[in-house]
Amino acid sequence: MLTSKQRAYLRGIAQSYETIFQIGKGGINDNLIMQVNDALRKRELIKLRVLDNSGYTSREAADAIAEKVSADVVQVIGSRFVLFKRNPQDPVIDLKAAK
Repeated sequence: MLTSKQRAYLRGIAQSYETIFQIGKGGINDNLIMQVNDALRKRELIKLRVLDNSGYTSREAADAIAEKVSADVVQVIGSRFVLFKRNPQDPVIDLKAAK
């Protein structure tokens, strides 16, 4: 669970990130979950987008994916959302800087 300061710190970092996944009419499938999990393991923080033809709202998609990959939802704005998952073996982002 992230504190509000950690969440704010991660939002600031994610601001400059590009969207690397899009959720469209195919929805949330096992292949997408596997790719998101791999990306989170390497980057820890990723930005995703929900397309208009998807059957999900951005909040629904963020919650569903976060639950399946055991990640935290950092932010949901419009059609985009940001997920964070700490890599215990090789951390990329230092959350101690958020204090």
